[in-house]
Amino acid sequence: MDRIVRLDSRQEAALQAVAHKFIALHKGDAVKALKEMIVLNGHLQERLDGLQVSRRRQ
Repeated sequence: MDRIVRLDSRQEAALQAVAHKFIALHKGDAVKALKEMIVLNGHLQERLDGLQVSRRRQ
């Protein structure tokens, strides 16, 4: 990661609410939720990398 994201209090509260919902989907297991989030982020990063490569070729 090469970018630091800064959130204001409204964004932080929204992020916190989403995090609580995501953990609730995993029956309160924060470690299981974190593992799934890591996998999902990996898939998204691969897609973004693919888009960047295709843009460079154009």
